[in-house]
Amino acid sequence: MIQVEYQTLLTAQAAGVTTITLNRPDQLNAFDATMTAELSDAIVRFDADDATRAIVITGAGRAFSAGADVSGSRPPGSVGDAPAGPVEPPPLRPWELRTPIIAAINGAAVGMGLTYPMMWDIRIVAEDAKLGFVFTRRGLVPEGNASWLLPRLVGAGTALELLLTGRIFSGTEAARIGLATRAVPRNDVLDAATELATDIAANTAPAAVAVTKRMMYEFMQDGDRWAARRRELEMFAWARQLPDAGEGVRSFIEKRAPAWSGVSVADIPEEWR
Repeated sequence: MIQVEYQTLLTAQAAGVTTITLNRPDQLNAFDATMTAELSDAIVRFDADDATRAIVITGAGRAFSAGADVSGSRPPGSVGDAPAGPVEPPPLRPWELRTPIIAAINGAAVGMGLTYPMMWDIRIVAEDAKLGFVFTRRGLVPEGNASWLLPRLVGAGTALELLLTGRIFSGTEAARIGLATRAVPRNDVLDAATELATDIAANTAPAAVAVTKRMMYEFMQDGDRWAARRRELEMFAWARQLPDAGEGVRSFIEKRAPAWSGVSVADIPEEWR
């Protein structure tokens, strides 16, 4: 189990799930330079931890994140930048990590407070949460890869409406348009995300999950459908040779929990480590 202290985050580990809590509730978990850097560090650190099968990220208090903290002299940069602060963040591309990352959006999420969880894999949101890509209302343009990813999630027309107007919308609408996979009552958000993460940790093969995640994001960037089909067949043949393929079948037939062996980063293809 990883033991690390952060100034702006709380972390907890149980049953293969690492929960990271943005912990600046008095500032509605707005991202300052320190929290930006610490979150990047935590995600990379726990992704490298073989005991972590899924990561859940939520916010302390009544908000998920109010976006960039504009109270200081210098707002935080985007993911991958080097914001001022005591912690130097590693380069972070969440879609290139092996571990599923689930956002438990328990309250308001605007600006980079929404574009950050968009770069993660699954979003569960409070029905009454207030969400918004408010950049144009602040004289800014979208960041955090939003202009690339949002049209792929919700379609070009809806993405243009949300990005051009910068309007506030609800968690219920986010689920309806496909930005979130599920909208639930506010008090149920973390439980729902943790239940999903625990299901991944208990019932899925680590190497298979890592490769499935990497394949999907790779194919989103490649318009060649036949090349994607060939890549799938290559990875299917690779997976069939692993001990976990046999274990998955045996545990199903024997009606027992699987005992996966491919838990290390070394167990996935070298190009995706």
